[in-house]
Order: sequence, then structure tokens, then C-alpha cells
Amino acid sequence: MTDKSGLTDDSAGYAFKQHELPILPGSPATPDHPARRRAAYLLIGLFLGLVGGAQNGFLLANTAALQGEMGLTPVQAGWISVAFYSTYACMSMLLFRVRQEFGIQTFVRYAMIGLLAANFVQLLELGYYPEIGARAVAGIAASGLSALSIYYLMQGLPASARIGALVLGIGLVQTAFPLARAISPYLLVDGNISRAFQLQFGLSLIALGAVYLLRLPSGFRVKTFEKLDLPSIFLFMVGVAALLAFLIQGRIQWWDASWLGGALALAILCLGGCLLIEMNRQSPMLNTRWLSSRAILTLAITGAGVRVLVAEQSFGASGLFSALGYGNEQLTGYYFVLAGATVAGSILSVLRLDPKDLTRPILFAIMVIAIAAFADTRTGIMSRPSDLYWTQAAIGFAAVFAMGPVMMEGMLRALAAGPAYVISFIAVFSLSQTLGGIAGVSALSAFHTIRLKTHLIDAGTTLTATNPQLASEIGQISARFASTISDPVRQQQAAASRITQEVGREAAVLAFNDVFFLIGSLASIAFVAVLVPWAINRIRSRNPLSKELVFLETMIAKSKQ
Repeated sequence: MTDKSGLTDDSAGYAFKQHELPILPGSPATPDHPARRRAAYLLIGLFLGLVGGAQNGFLLANTAALQGEMGLTPVQAGWISVAFYSTYACMSMLLFRVRQEFGIQTFVRYAMIGLLAANFVQLLELGYYPEIGARAVAGIAASGLSALSIYYLMQGLPASARIGALVLGIGLVQTAFPLARAISPYLLVDGNISRAFQLQFGLSLIALGAVYLLRLPSGFRVKTFEKLDLPSIFLFMVGVAALLAFLIQGRIQWWDASWLGGALALAILCLGGCLLIEMNRQSPMLNTRWLSSRAILTLAITGAGVRVLVAEQSFGASGLFSALGYGNEQLTGYYFVLAGATVAGSILSVLRLDPKDLTRPILFAIMVIAIAAFADTRTGIMSRPSDLYWTQAAIGFAAVFAMGPVMMEGMLRALAAGPAYVISFIAVFSLSQTLGGIAGVSALSAFHTIRLKTHLIDAGTTLTATNPQLASEIGQISARFASTISDPVRQQQAAASRITQEVGREAAVLAFNDVFFLIGSLASIAFVAVLVPWAINRIRSRNPLSKELVFLETMIAKSKQ
């Protein structure tokens, strides 16, 4: 429980009412703000969420431009992604401790300074290794901004809707990804990536000014850090970084690279050591018994599974358009559609959020992903981005629509178990989301490569000199080159090269259709796996969250006193 007699941030002499007190140490109080101030908090929260998501969104959107600007290989660019995701996935646990120990204002100060420093280093374009360091710091700052966004949104929402801030916070981060891709072509119109860095730096300056102009209310602090936190956090971070290196670089270098086995072994060793320490502590950061319970494992698998399914969009659709020759400048409308669908998913998830039935929206979201993925299997070499607007918008909508119930169930279970369990849930949720998304892309990439080779082999059996249709096609294309190439032999070589490119493009599209079919099949299996226990509970009139709902009603009643 919160020690209300403990240390507090500076509250300017204001005595908080009972219903205004924070639920947890390290979180801000929620006083009754005037309407204009509440609106300002809400706007700042929305802005911070987008800025936090943009840290990774601009990296994903401009990886190719960054490679060209710095002369990087795909492997080097992969290490930049590893640096960002390693800190982003791990910092939620550490930053939760920081907020509890040092207070919300100290957390805000250093999170914003870290964001500004990371974007300033990028602005200077100092080179490859400073870029890696800047991305690592940006991962820390982005994780902090996600929490700040939620806190500001809570200040701006009425008490009855504050739980929706968790969903909106996730939705804003997800919205920033397609939004960054949509506006990046306008920033890189002359191929200069520095304008994207300038925009990021400008956004971080505005965010810094906003949080200093309108600060969060104070909260309670408690002593949380212990000596065993340091080795535990160190092992956790090294283990996660090694696992992410395995997943990201395995896709780039292919899975038979000799060092990948060592990275995976290091990840298992370090994460195992972290769990061993936590299992034998009196006050662990990660409550392993609670995390290994059936309910929490199911929740983590569900959250990670949805992220894997949504990789149909981040890898499948994006890869398909790349194979068809579409660049970012031709996909701005497509990404604006995705951003709009993500916003709609966030809003409807909040409106539909019912603690008494959190599984139904998850079922609906998985069903939507399955239908959309199967519909995408109809794509061909003549497909255009507009042909996939509806299906990809549906997947973007479903991705956020499902996360609200998952997040709320986890928080309810954690709060009902005790405030100490919240950090365990935050750690496992952040990790499942990050690893689920990256593992999904890596697995689909490997599957696509295998299917691409299969389709190329199948096509190769028909591309023989004795094939009259092929000979006729070469003759027709050779005739087109006659006006520019006088040598008949070179004409045939150019025609053969053109046909080879077309065959490769068609094989790539067929392989992506296989990816879409795989995602549709996995989503169908996931739908049945979630539907069966939900239906059994409905038939038996049993709610697996009955104890947690009693706790929620008690908490709401206290907030109204």
C-alpha cells in the first residue's frame, strides 16, 4: 500500500483530498482541475504520446535513407535498431522504480533531457557509433514518454474514464508509426535526412516546454531500490539485448550465422540468472510465481500473439509494396489511412472497454485480422496500395482495439494482487509487445524467403529454351529494344533480363500471398483458442476476473469519497 506519510514531491502547500491521492507511489495525484487546465493536460498527453512513438517511427520510416546518408550496410543499420529496442523494452521496469524512489518530477526532468540529448546528437550527424548511442538513449526516452503521456491523459480525463488513458497511450504510440511514414517523404524530398532529425529535435523542444509549463501534480515517494536490483537489471538488459540481436540480425544475416547461437545462449543464460535472483528475493522486482501463473502467462501470450499477427502489416504489406516498386512517396495516402484506422481503434477501444467482458473485443480483433489477412491473399503484380486500404486499415484498427482489454486485465490483476505486482506486469507487457512484434517480423521474413525460393524454382522449370511461349515473349521484348540497341544479341540479353525481373517480382508477390495465408490461418487458430475458454466461462456463468472486479469497485468507491 502507499505510505501516505512518506516523502512527497513539492505540492506548493496544497493538501490533496482523499479521492485525489495517487494509487501508487511514483504516480501523480489526480486533483480536481478546472476545465481549461484539464483540456491542456489532455492535449499535452496526446502530443507526448505521438512524440514518444515518433522516436521509433522515424527510424523505421527512414532506415534506407539513414543507410545511404551514413554509408551503412544492412547489418550496421540492424544494430541501430537493436540499440533502440534493447533500452525501450527494458526501461519500463527500471523507470517505474525511478519514479517511486525519486518522484515524478525528477523522472519528468531526466526523461525530457534524455529525449532532447538523443535528438540533438542525431541532429549533429556525428557518425555511426554516436548514432547507436543516440538511439539507445532515445529508447529510454521513448519508454519514459509513453508513461508521461498516460499520466497527462489521466489528468485530462474524468475519473470514470481514466483507465482509458492506458489504451490511448498505447494507441498514440501505434499511431505515430504510420504517421511518421506518411510525412517522411515530404521531409526527404531532396534526399537529405537531416530534416527528419530537425523535426524530431523540434518536437522534443516543444514537449520539453509543454511539461515545464504545465507540470504534473506531485505524488508519494517510497524507498524501492535495493542492492540486488543492480545485478538483476543488468542481467535482464543484457539478456533482452542478446535476444533482440538474435531476432533482428538473424533476419538480416540469415539464421545460420555462427555467432547467433552464442547470442541466443547468452540471452538464455542472462535471463535465467535474472529470474534466479528474483525468485530468491524477499521483495523482488519481478514476482516470478505470479508471472508464471496460468492467467498471466495466457495474458502475455495473447498480447505477444496479437503483435505477431499484426506483423502481417509491418512486414507483409510493406514488403509487398516494396516488391512491386512502390516507394514511401507513393504510399503517403496508404499510411494516412492506417493512422486514421489506429486512432479509430484507440477511441472505440476506450468506449467499448468493459471490465466485466474483456475477452469479447479480443475475439473480435483476432477475427478481423483473420478475415483481412485471407482477403489480402488475392494480391497480384498489378495490385495498388489503394487495393489494400480496407484490409490494412482493419488490421491497424484491430491491433489497438485488442490491446486495451489486454492492458486493462493485466493492470486489474496486478493492482488486485498488490502495488508491488504492477512493476512485474509492466515488465512482462512491454517485453511481450516488443518481442512479439520483432519475432513476428523475423519469422514471417524467414517464411517469405523460403516460399520465394520455392516459387522461383517452380518458375525456373518453365523458363527453358524449348518453351515456345518464352521464345515468343523474348522476341517481342527484343523488338521493343531495337530502337535503342542495335546488336541483336544484346537485344535478347536485355529481353531475358526483363523477363527474369518480372518472374522474380511475381514470385515475391506469390510468397507474400503465402505470408498472408499463414497469418490468416494463425489468426483463425488463435480465435478458436480464445473462444473456447471464453464460451465455457459464459456457459458456466463464471467470470475469471471476479476478485479483480470487486477490487476495482472498491477502488472506484474510494475515489468518489
